[in-house]
Amino acid sequence: MVPTLQVGDMLLVNELDYHLHAPRPGDIAVFTPPVRSGGDEFIKRVIGVAGDTIRIAGGVVYRNGTALKEPYENEPPSYDLKIAGYTIYVDGQPLDPTTANIPPRSMWQAPDRIPRGFVFMLGDNRNYSEDSHVWGFAQIHGRFAAGPLAHSKTVAGFAGRAIMIFWPFDRIRILH
Repeated sequence: MVPTLQVGDMLLVNELDYHLHAPRPGDIAVFTPPVRSGGDEFIKRVIGVAGDTIRIAGGVVYRNGTALKEPYENEPPSYDLKIAGYTIYVDGQPLDPTTANIPPRSMWQAPDRIPRGFVFMLGDNRNYSEDSHVWGFAQIHGRFAAGPLAHSKTVAGFAGRAIMIFWPFDRIRILH
């Protein structure tokens, strides 16, 4: 999440937020990733939610056809991406549902939109971030639909929304 977050930053996380509503675009969310992480949660930015279209082309992220203004981004993505045909394509290649959380077709409401119960996440350090362009969709709850954790006891979930850096003192600030 560089440059927004740095190694060693201590965060205040609102753990009640996602009990009241689903993750929203722009949130910096703490969640269970759909890949093996040694039990660690991930923190990434919510880019798209159920029903949204996502495309990355020429270093620009588009949600529902509109280019996002992303002043927090470390550098533009060096890859192209689109959600189409009930999967996520990165540089023209589909993500593999055995290694990425790409739900089966029966869970999709449309072939080019984020399915209900799933979220598209990106790190602010786009070209070096393990995020939805690598491991597919984050999942709001339940057993993972696909990928390496699909048959494990690991349960998906969003733990909370990061709202503030409170340590070190020279980095104290509210997160937007």
